[in-house]
Amino acid sequence: MAINLQKGQKIDIGLTKMTIGLGWDPNEGTGADFDLDASAFMIDENRLIPAEPFFVFYGNTDSPDGALHHTGDDPTGGNSADGDDESIEVDLSKVDARINEILFVVTIHEALDRKQNYGQVRNSYIRIVDDSNGQEVAKYELGEDFSIETAVEFGRLYKRNGAWKFEASGIGYREDLAFFLAKYYKGQIIK
Repeated sequence: MAINLQKGQKIDIGLTKMTIGLGWDPNEGTGADFDLDASAFMIDENRLIPAEPFFVFYGNTDSPDGALHHTGDDPTGGNSADGDDESIEVDLSKVDARINEILFVVTIHEALDRKQNYGQVRNSYIRIVDDSNGQEVAKYELGEDFSIETAVEFGRLYKRNGAWKFEASGIGYREDLAFFLAKYYKGQIIK
């Protein structure tokens, strides 16, 4: 039976291969399509991405160690009526030894230009699915009213004492993807 996570709750993963599924539904009548983008930041002990390819998103679907694979962009939130809109496949056995944390962030593409925010999105969640049997292990539904935020750190996988754990973060930001890149990557970003 799946665990329904609360904000800040931490669990032991106990899995090697999993899919991190992210879903959302735009409210009706809000104008332009909502293009929410799931990204993963593979972070080292300095809380930085060691090299640009460790930032996984629709423009770089695979991490260099083969541990993460982004299955593709959903520009409208309409990939699935009641399933995941974007997914990132994870194989913890392949994670580069330098990486001790993987952050999962969802940003609204062109949020300021389109005057969009999470207050106009409903049913947002992050979930962990066991790849060996397709069963949902844990799910965190974004319950708070993020009325002005344009980005949310949904959750993170992190290593403690050699074992991987998951935390439901639920931290909202009034920022875009460039903010997170500037925060976690100090090299030159190649567009």
